[in-house]
Amino acid sequence: MPSHTPKESLAVPAHIQSRLEGAGLRRTLATRAVLGVFLANPQGSVTHSQVQTALETRGLDINRVTLYRLLDRLAACGVLRRHADDGARTWRFGLAGAEEAGPLARFECDACQRQFRFTEADAAARAVAAQLFHSLARLGHQGQRLELCVHGTCAACAAPAGLESIA
Repeated sequence: MPSHTPKESLAVPAHIQSRLEGAGLRRTLATRAVLGVFLANPQGSVTHSQVQTALETRGLDINRVTLYRLLDRLAACGVLRRHADDGARTWRFGLAGAEEAGPLARFECDACQRQFRFTEADAAARAVAAQLFHSLARLGHQGQRLELCVHGTCAACAAPAGLESIA
């Protein structure tokens, strides 16, 4: 069994460590470095090339194909969320939340690409989600999760220049 230094164990939240172990992913230098990019900006949403640039800035040269595979594996095990950036015709990745049960709703700012998760869903939203899963089941499909993303401009980006410091 590999040993980890206490500093290393504290750097990765328990829910992420659990998902990595559950998927059989090792905590290689590349894995830790990529996780570091996302943990440094938990609400961020970045492309593959932005992750690669961040790693290169830190002095790490990871092959682009290796990075694509690692990002996909981290998304497959629930550590990252992957979604399409329709405007740029590319995938964006963001850190997944600790919660996995129920619908995941988020607001994504089209200006800064930050994501804001709705941590609580009211009864009406849960009912809509249940109805969608029920409709899929009637068609013979097996829905596993529901992700809802509202796009727009966050309060920080929408604030006129200079006004954000007044509040």
